[in-house]
Amino acid sequence: MTKRLPKLGAAAALTVSVLTAGAASADDHSHGQKITKLGSQASIKGPEKFFTGDARIDPLFPANETARYSGAYVTFEPGARSAWHLHPGGQHIIVTSGVGRTGTADGKIEEIKAGDVIWCPPGVKHWHGAAPDIAMTHLVVTGYSDGENVVWDEHVTDAQYKGE
Repeated sequence: MTKRLPKLGAAAALTVSVLTAGAASADDHSHGQKITKLGSQASIKGPEKFFTGDARIDPLFPANETARYSGAYVTFEPGARSAWHLHPGGQHIIVTSGVGRTGTADGKIEEIKAGDVIWCPPGVKHWHGAAPDIAMTHLVVTGYSDGENVVWDEHVTDAQYKGE
């Protein structure tokens, strides 16, 4: 069963709070740039509804009126993974540490390692997560289309994760 999130999309659901886009604070001398300081956004546990195992989301930036994409680091403990999902606006995944796996609806599973970059085109049903015995962190930059950035589906079974 496919679960569509509200118009703000998964960035709001996963990051819990949305940053104010484009506003420079009075003590920000960067002439219109917005700097989000380290530690100003809390890490979020990946909701069981969308993840198997332990996953942590560290939000970086939300989409705004001119940049129709959001970014976050996602860390998966060994064996943890996302549920099946697709991105209406596509997604870039940059593995920053560890070893992981990503699978598509055609049954293909690929090992991914630090330094690998994955482009997941709009509408491709997939999942991603850590290897069975090694944690993995990736940076995701996710596009929006018609106000949505992710459409969640069912959990990935152990057999699907193992490629059986």
